[in-house]
Amino acid sequence: MKKQVVLAFSGGLDTSFCVIHLREQGYEVTTVTVNTGGFSPDALKRIEGLSPKLGATAHRTLDARKGLFQDYLRYLVYGNVLRGNLYPLSVSAERVCQAASVVAVAKELKADAVAHGSTGAGNDQVRFDVAFRALAPELELITPIRTLALSRQQEMDFLKQHGFDFPAKTVQYSVNEGMWGTSVGGRETLDSWSQLPEAAFPGGELDSSGLPPRKMTLRFEQGVPLAIDGKGIDAVSLIAELNSVGHRYGIGRGVHLGDTILGIKGRVGFEAPAAHILIGSHRELEKLTLTGKQLFWKDTLGNLYGQLLHEGHFFDPLARNLEAFLESSQEHVTGEVQLTLYPRAFGVDGVRSPHSLMDAKVASYGEANRLWTGAEAAGFAKLYGVQQILALQAGGGHAD
Repeated sequence: MKKQVVLAFSGGLDTSFCVIHLREQGYEVTTVTVNTGGFSPDALKRIEGLSPKLGATAHRTLDARKGLFQDYLRYLVYGNVLRGNLYPLSVSAERVCQAASVVAVAKELKADAVAHGSTGAGNDQVRFDVAFRALAPELELITPIRTLALSRQQEMDFLKQHGFDFPAKTVQYSVNEGMWGTSVGGRETLDSWSQLPEAAFPGGELDSSGLPPRKMTLRFEQGVPLAIDGKGIDAVSLIAELNSVGHRYGIGRGVHLGDTILGIKGRVGFEAPAAHILIGSHRELEKLTLTGKQLFWKDTLGNLYGQLLHEGHFFDPLARNLEAFLESSQEHVTGEVQLTLYPRAFGVDGVRSPHSLMDAKVASYGEANRLWTGAEAAGFAKLYGVQQILALQAGGGHAD
């Protein structure tokens, strides 16, 4: 009997090559396309039709959007995770989610191997490899594109010989669209100086300058967004609506420069309206409902969680520990956030919560309070600076 391999399949050049190559190596190929928000219905239909033509034995299309939010994105919201204070981890979360879904199919089919079409040049190969090996160490891992190190032209020639015409890309930019954001790469992202043009993004150049400010209210329940302007909505639909509205205003576009898993610096353009709006709103609600020390450690551990996810360490037990902390921190993060969308920006106008730690009846910053007397405040201020006084007297600082 032929061995069975389950292939993560996007329907592009690389994974199409993989189907035929694996079949010629004696495998029965099942292709799996995991929809994490980046495929239109027409695109999914094209992929489902292409797979059997390439010779795959079977094809699966999985809608993983709900699972993507529940198992990955909600923790990024809890942690207010923006890599470099700028970039939402859209691709990172998608790849781990996709890899886990592929492994689930492979185990169901009792396959002998799993495969992906990543090259040896980027972060995705590591994310897929680590996930496949962690979740299914008993399965063979096959990576035809990385192993053979073929050029795109060689892949196109191979496919043409088998009756499939994949013309050379006429577009200048590679684009990865997903529920949590879109990433864009091109010649301008290969150095640290060049400006990525607006035309590189899906939808091209935006003229949002004439749009009037738009008021919006978001409601969170224990850190989870669940309503827009009083209308209850599931997380997947809420994110889609914020992406649509935010895109029209040009919110969440930028270029991120940072460290890759491979140890080199990398640069990528991104557009993530929903991620930026939700994280910015959630952060302000937390400022109202959490203590200062909670906020400090959430920033620290949220960034660590984002680092684990981004750099392929999602299956380290530490990630589960951090998820438990992040989830527990959201017990009182319930309330509403009032914001205004402007062209290219948004602002949080106000927040309210039944768990607010800001009580004007008890004390108002810089005004008055009922919790302490002036004499008590004077004593506190004196004691608060004692160590600095002693350090200066001992010559441990600038006394002049």
